[in-house]
Amino acid sequence: MTTGLILFGCFFVLMFAGVPIGVSLGLAGMVAIMLAKLGVMAIPTNVYCGIAKYPLLAIPMFVLAGAIFDRSGVAARLLRFTEAFVGRGRGALAVITVLVAMVVGGISGSGPACTAAVGGVMLGAMMREGYPPAFAASVTAAAGSTDILIPPSVAFIVYSVLVPSATVPALFVGGIVPGILACVMLIIPSFLLSFYYNFGGGSSDEPRPRIWKSFKEAFWALIAPVLILGGMRTGWFTPTEAAVVAVVYGLVIGVFVYRTLTLRDIHQLLIESAETSAVILIVVGLASIFAWASSTIGIVDPLADGLVALGGGNGPLLMFILMLFLAIMGMFLDGISIFLIFCPILIPVAETYSWDLVWFGVLMTYVIAIGQFTPPMAVNLMVSCRLTGAPMEETMRWAFWLVLSMGIGLILMIFFPGLVLWLPKVLGFM
Repeated sequence: MTTGLILFGCFFVLMFAGVPIGVSLGLAGMVAIMLAKLGVMAIPTNVYCGIAKYPLLAIPMFVLAGAIFDRSGVAARLLRFTEAFVGRGRGALAVITVLVAMVVGGISGSGPACTAAVGGVMLGAMMREGYPPAFAASVTAAAGSTDILIPPSVAFIVYSVLVPSATVPALFVGGIVPGILACVMLIIPSFLLSFYYNFGGGSSDEPRPRIWKSFKEAFWALIAPVLILGGMRTGWFTPTEAAVVAVVYGLVIGVFVYRTLTLRDIHQLLIESAETSAVILIVVGLASIFAWASSTIGIVDPLADGLVALGGGNGPLLMFILMLFLAIMGMFLDGISIFLIFCPILIPVAETYSWDLVWFGVLMTYVIAIGQFTPPMAVNLMVSCRLTGAPMEETMRWAFWLVLSMGIGLILMIFFPGLVLWLPKVLGFM
């Protein structure tokens, strides 16, 4: 137990000292392995085993696909298409931001990437229409957080690697209804706050874009999520192959249809995507050292037993405790790191209470999404605040209402598991 305390203590000390998450996990695991005399060769072996998994091949491809669609101008076309339906006026741009993020989420698979892509198009427009920078940053960060719920999701892929019984297709499909629910729960406070404070009221007399014209411009972007999910449903390709199809489709659209991508752009996208994918996989590899050390030294079982005892046989109470804990962790850690650190501890708890592991994984992802825009340490909010120049502390008055509304959605999914499980069962993924 002493080694276990040192393991987690080293990790949190290093993390709060500003050491990158992956390095903190790796160093903490190395210290524990050395103290427990488990053998130094366990370190490189676990790094390799952590990333040598077939489903993880989808991550670089989905990252590249998201970058291609972002650079192709998809978000701007989706903005015009959504604006044609929603119109203009008080709260319109806030609602459009959430809707555009939902569609972009069906392409990129990363919360901060979605926030940057949508923010690059929407934040300037919102501030020109009179939305306060802090409010615009809060809505955009919250909208970007839904990205990890809507397939394809990098977080779901990592969870499936850790929990093989929860397959990637089941998680992807299971995230659709919660993703839509999250968007609805964000639209309600975004619109009500905008309406109350008259944000965007000066644009109500401007003509909205024509529906048919904007639809034709956005058509190829709207087809992408359908292609990815439909191909997996029909058995045309696996989730990993779907990622490659998404890249090829994005290149065809960007080069030959929209004609916004040049060879120079593609070269730059390959470099950026390789760097992003490398960071993700380095975190996965180094976190594998941490996970192996925690299980080998015998800290996982006592922690899981302690959580089971904490619930006292009351499943809903324990679920709320776990979700609150994960929301707090989500303020400091990205979703992938949370899965890698806490899944070995929480999955035995879920199995003890006979919770469906697809349902539990979607709940974990949903609450992690809430943490991504909860001040003071929110990865999505950092991106949107940097784009708007708004101080993080000014977002708290607006983010509170968004977090509260998303929390209501979480409660609904806890008490009505069918919101997550109905669609995967109907489509034959469970």
